[in-house]
Amino acid sequence: MSNTTSSLPHNASLRLKLVLSYLAVTLGSILVMVIVIAIAVPNYFYTSQINDLRGETKDQASQFALLYQKGGNSWNILTTMDANLRLPKYLIIADTQGNRYSWFTPTPTAAVIIEQAMGQALKGQEAQGTIGETAAGAGNNNSGYTFAGLYVSEPVLVNNKVVGAIMVIQPNHYAGFATTDLLGNVDLILLITGVGLALVVVAFSLFMASRLTRPLVSLTRAAEEMKSGNYTHRVEEPESMDEIGRLALTFNSMADKIAADVYELREQEQMRRDMTANIAHDLVTPLTAIQGYSEAIADDVISAPNERHETAQLIGREVQRLRRLVSDMQNMTSLESGRVRLEIEPLNLHDLVTETLAVIAPECEQEEIKLHNAIDPATPLALADSDRLTQVLLNLLDNARRHTHGGGQITLGARAEDGKLTTWVSDTGTGISQQDLPYIFERFYRVDRARASASGGTGLGLAIIKAIIVAHGGSVWAQSTPGQGTTIFFMLPLAPAAPKSEIVLQEYPTPFPTRP
Repeated sequence: MSNTTSSLPHNASLRLKLVLSYLAVTLGSILVMVIVIAIAVPNYFYTSQINDLRGETKDQASQFALLYQKGGNSWNILTTMDANLRLPKYLIIADTQGNRYSWFTPTPTAAVIIEQAMGQALKGQEAQGTIGETAAGAGNNNSGYTFAGLYVSEPVLVNNKVVGAIMVIQPNHYAGFATTDLLGNVDLILLITGVGLALVVVAFSLFMASRLTRPLVSLTRAAEEMKSGNYTHRVEEPESMDEIGRLALTFNSMADKIAADVYELREQEQMRRDMTANIAHDLVTPLTAIQGYSEAIADDVISAPNERHETAQLIGREVQRLRRLVSDMQNMTSLESGRVRLEIEPLNLHDLVTETLAVIAPECEQEEIKLHNAIDPATPLALADSDRLTQVLLNLLDNARRHTHGGGQITLGARAEDGKLTTWVSDTGTGISQQDLPYIFERFYRVDRARASASGGTGLGLAIIKAIIVAHGGSVWAQSTPGQGTTIFFMLPLAPAAPKSEIVLQEYPTPFPTRP
């Protein structure tokens, strides 16, 4: 078998190997058949012998019923019966008064079995079974003969009336023939054959199992390594290109993909944890302030009307901070969905910036910050969603205002080149260090967390700006010098030569900005 298996071609299919496995199963089935035969043969002998004995016992019962009638319906005829009458060696007759006539003397143990069987026959029921005893015979050469055999007891009927019972015992050793010896030899032969076949099947199965499961063991080891977190472990190169060999190659490819995905998921999980921590921080700060102010008012710690009014205003500002955070989170959620509906149309950026500056001008005037629209009115039209672009400008202007000291200046400019319109918002504020600059467009990233929280920032403004610009098919980047100011650039496509009144509705996938 080993030579046959090793001679298989290099690319032998798993089907052929399974055929050999089925051969092993067949050998195992033969062993099962041997066991079944070893059980069935004795049952067959028993059934056959008991049926033959039952027929003989019924015949003897019929003969003794005739003798009973010839004797004048009396069993006295048994005492004068011809001694040469051919009768079974072990036969017992019983009348209804409990008298027994037998041609051998049973031992006490056998007498108990005979008593039960004869009692059942006198009730009109057949009894059968096995008996093993040493009996002292009444005839010649029978004294002390050891036997074990079958018995059947039948009622003796005359005109359908029970007049007695008869029991015939057939020993296993009879006329030089012993069924137990035959069955013992058959069982021994079957046992030897079964053991031999079992050994062959076991050896063949072990060989086939080792050959077939070797690559599966390698696959299992690799899977366990991956389960423990080692995503670099790979399956050994398969020896053959059967189904299992191709499975090993596929597993290695899958492991490469899983390793890449796991790395990405770990990064995303870390980002998620950072985002959760940032959200919790931004929520706790205003909520703590609101709770403190509310408890102070409720406990009459602040009782003066003007102080209560100021406290109410502080609570209102903290509520506004929460509303801004929730609004920004809603915006990020809609942008993270991957599809944002934009109403793209040609826009005059100069006019849009003028309108936007008018919104934020009061706050800048209050802080003595100058605003300057340096965009040429003749600048070519850009293709953009006016509402979304207004949101971008407001976020950039508000961010610049919060980081620019009084007496500073915020300037907006734009230039067209290569079919793109590059717009920038420049301030004379505190600036951003080169270490922080690559990360400012991430969610909740703050250069100075304490200052940003104090000034009302949510840490989502620049992330939202980048998501919106990317949705337009543009890009955004920043330049900054600490202590001198920051400039945020974003690029949009220019409008083609088309009617200005035309509005085109498009849907753009919006990838979420991630850390480089």
